[in-house]
Amino acid sequence: MHKIDQEEAVTSLHDLSATDLIAGYKAKQFSPSEVLEDVIAHIARWEPHIKALYLYDPDGARRVAKASTDRWNNGEPTGVLDGVPVTIKDNVASKGQPVPLGTASLPLVPAERDAPPVARLREAGAMIFAKTTMPDYGMLSSGLSSFHPLARNPWDLSKNPGGSSSGAGAAAAAGYGPLHLGTDIGGSVRLPACWCGLVALKPSLGRVPIDPPYVGRVAGPMTRTVDDAALMMSVLSKPDRRDGMSLPAHDIHWKALDKSPRKLRIGLMMEAAGQPLEKPVRDVVIKAAKAFEAAGAVVTEVDAILTREMLDGIDNFFRVRLWGDLAKLPEKERAKTLPYILQWAEPGAKLSGVEAINGFNQTFAIRAAAAKLFCELDYLISPVSPVVNFPAEFAAPLNDPKKPFEHIGYTLPWNMSENPAVSINGGYDKNGFPIGVQIVGRRFDDIGVLGMAKAFEGLRGPQKPWPSPPKK
Repeated sequence: MHKIDQEEAVTSLHDLSATDLIAGYKAKQFSPSEVLEDVIAHIARWEPHIKALYLYDPDGARRVAKASTDRWNNGEPTGVLDGVPVTIKDNVASKGQPVPLGTASLPLVPAERDAPPVARLREAGAMIFAKTTMPDYGMLSSGLSSFHPLARNPWDLSKNPGGSSSGAGAAAAAGYGPLHLGTDIGGSVRLPACWCGLVALKPSLGRVPIDPPYVGRVAGPMTRTVDDAALMMSVLSKPDRRDGMSLPAHDIHWKALDKSPRKLRIGLMMEAAGQPLEKPVRDVVIKAAKAFEAAGAVVTEVDAILTREMLDGIDNFFRVRLWGDLAKLPEKERAKTLPYILQWAEPGAKLSGVEAINGFNQTFAIRAAAAKLFCELDYLISPVSPVVNFPAEFAAPLNDPKKPFEHIGYTLPWNMSENPAVSINGGYDKNGFPIGVQIVGRRFDDIGVLGMAKAFEGLRGPQKPWPSPPKK
C-alpha cells in the first residue's frame, strides 16, 4: 500500500466537493475552466495506475468548461451543477458514444440519445468529461473486464476497486472531481463505495429514471460526501417517461438532511447468506451501531432476511438471463467474453424454465421478508461487504464462478425489495484500508437514508486523507 503524501492533504480544486465548487463559482474564487484543468492534471498522475476511465475527452470538456465559465461570469448559471465535473458509467448511454457494457463480445454502436440520468446531468450544467470502466455485462463486483484495462483501487493498487461501477469508484477515490454516476442491481455502487471509502446511494427503484429499466436496477450517485450525493439526487430524480417503473414527480427537499437518530428504531444485521464476516468489518459495523445508540437510537440485533435458497435462486435466474443474451451472439463473438463470466453463465443453458422461474420468484420472497422487517424498524445497519478487500486480478472475492454471489448477501436484498440503501465509510482496517457501513431505509425514504448517513458523518470520527498518486 503506497503512502499518502501529507503535503497533498491541503485541499486542491480537484478535491473540492460539488457544493464547495458551486460556492466558489458564485464567489468568483475560481472558474469551471480552472477546476477542469486541475482535474485533468490530476488524472494524468493517477490514470496510468488505476485505469478508471473510458472515452476520456479533455478537449471536449474544455469547451464545455469555457461555456460554463462564461455563464458564471455573466451571472447566468444554467443549473445547480453548472461547471461541476462528472463521470458516467460505461453502461449508461451518452448520445453518440458506444455502450460496450464492459465486454469485448458486443459491437460498438453509438447511442442514439442520452439515457435519463445523463440527460438530467447535462440539463443541470454538469461537465461530463469521461465514461468509467466496468466488468463484462456489469455482472462482477470487480474491475476485471474483457474490454477495458484492469481497474485498480487507489487506496492500494494491489487491491480491487469493486464493481460493477469499478471505474467510478476508483475515479471518486482518486479525486477525478466530486460526482460520479454508477448503476446497481446487486451492490454495484455500494460495493465499490465500500472498498473505495465513498458514499453511494442505491435509491428506491424508480427514484432515478433509467433506460433500459429492469428489476432491481438503479442508477445512483458515488461521491465523497453525503451532501454531494443529495445534490446529485436532486438532479437525477427528476421524472422521465422512458422508464415505465419511474416514480411520480415528488417534492423531496434534498438539502433537508438534518436528522437526529434519537428514539429511532434501528436494526443491526450482522449475518447474511454467503461468505463469513471478517473481524475488521464486524468491528467497524458494531462501532457504527454503538455510535447511533449513543446518539439516542434504539438499536436491536435482527436476523438476516437473505437465506441460502434466496441467494441460490437469484444466482440461477441471473445465469439464465445472461445466457439468454450470450446465446444470441455468434460463437466467435461470444468467445470474447471474460472467461469467468462464460463459466458462470453457461450452466444457465441447462436450467429448466421451472428452475429459472423459481429463481426469479425469490425476488418476491426477499421483498416480503424486507417488508416484514421494516414493520418494526425505521432503519437498518449492516456491513456492505463481508470482506475487507481482495486482489485486483480477481473477478470476485472468492474468484470462483460456481460461487459468484457469496459476497453480496448484504447488498442484494435491497435491490430485490426496492428499499433505498447507502454505503458510507465507517472506518479502516489495520493497514488503513476503508471499510463501508450500509444504512437501509423503508421503501421511498431516500431522503431519510441520506439523513442518517449525514448524521453518521458527524458521529464516525476523523477520516484518513484521500490517497495520492504514486510518485512513479
